[in-house]
Amino acid sequence: MRSATFTVRVDAAAKKRLERLAKSTGRSRSFLAAEAIKEYLDVNEWQVAGIKQAIASLDRGEGVSHEQVKDWITSWGSRGEQPTPKHR
Repeated sequence: MRSATFTVRVDAAAKKRLERLAKSTGRSRSFLAAEAIKEYLDVNEWQVAGIKQAIASLDRGEGVSHEQVKDWITSWGSRGEQPTPKHR
């Protein structure tokens, strides 16, 4: 994979932590920073996509009402425990 260079500003404490980790793992600061950015992007892209998908399903009317969820949770552990509510 081809790489590109860019500059990132971090506070002094973060830079020291990165330097210590690089030294203790035998990796470069650049490698560790690139890995951290990649992992951050993976998680946040996944989360944002999930949120957009959830909003779209709500826009289509596929949600479960607050009242249904509240009644379901209130029933937990009782003899009359309700099944998981389904969207309409």
